[in-house]
Amino acid sequence: MSSDYSAVRATDLSGFEPVTLHRRDPGPGTVRVAVEACGVCHSDVAGILNLIGHRDRGLPIVPGHEVIGRIEAIGEGVTGWAIGDRVGVGYLGGPCMRCANCRRGEFTFCLDQPVLGDTWDGGYAESVIVRATGIVAVPEGVDAAVLAPLMCAGLTVFTALRDSGARPGQLVAVQGIGGLGHLALQYAAAMGFRVAAIARGEGKRGLAVQLGAEHYIDSSVADPAAALQELGGAHAIIATAANGASMSGLVDGLAVRGRLVVVGVAADPIQVSTTSLIFGGRSVVGSLTGTPGDNADNLAFALAHGIAPIVERRPLADAGAAFARMMSGEARFRMVLDVVRDATASAAGPID
Repeated sequence: MSSDYSAVRATDLSGFEPVTLHRRDPGPGTVRVAVEACGVCHSDVAGILNLIGHRDRGLPIVPGHEVIGRIEAIGEGVTGWAIGDRVGVGYLGGPCMRCANCRRGEFTFCLDQPVLGDTWDGGYAESVIVRATGIVAVPEGVDAAVLAPLMCAGLTVFTALRDSGARPGQLVAVQGIGGLGHLALQYAAAMGFRVAAIARGEGKRGLAVQLGAEHYIDSSVADPAAALQELGGAHAIIATAANGASMSGLVDGLAVRGRLVVVGVAADPIQVSTTSLIFGGRSVVGSLTGTPGDNADNLAFALAHGIAPIVERRPLADAGAAFARMMSGEARFRMVLDVVRDATASAAGPID
């Protein structure tokens, strides 16, 4: 094995540079993973810009946190894993198991948790080091480019729906049919909910129905809240669009004690009428991915029900172009860096 590996680093949101880095041995509690594929997620923006304030060092950084690969080296103190195991990791790189939140079982909100592509170099690379507490086993025989978005986007909507309080047979709405929303529709249908899709324009109606929606609400011609009330009110609305203003009017579409579950990170605030909240017991909550245990459940559920992202593949060298396409909103619907196919492209043919 070469002592060096290829990666792509971000210098800003529009600057990506190919680099050759030296393979490091994994430290205590960590493993080194040979990357097969890495999804390109909108949350990569937060890592590059350090919006959450996690990172002490500045740029450049290797982005990427939807990683599928194989363990190629194991650090001291790691048990239960072996070299060659196929694994995945998402946005949260593994709880410390020591902080106050971890001691209360709030592993998602660990106070000392690496974030791939933010505090630690991520998966826009042939190799990445991750905490053993953050990885999840993934099956053989499933395309890594399909599995990668499930590690973050899939997990995000799976836990949001699971914890929404809605019951099978009740109406659940998904706002936005993009990278998160097109997966949320599939999960919601598989969980037994009546599903309504909310999007702008008629262009995605057919796809929404194909992915599991019983109802389609075109927000360009109808008030989504009024349309949902005509259907009896939604017991949960999963808000995936990165736009607070578009979420603000959705609360009125909730049934009594319904929840607006926010998973799309927006720069602008959500404005909510106190009357809507109080007279109906409605609530607005946020949902942040989940634990590695949640991810194991998510993966098992997705595979059992045939849930899969619609992906566009790009080679590792084209990471900057893949990121730009994701940011433009033109991706259908998840961009994925196909690292293994990139390395063998001359033998395998062009990447589609």
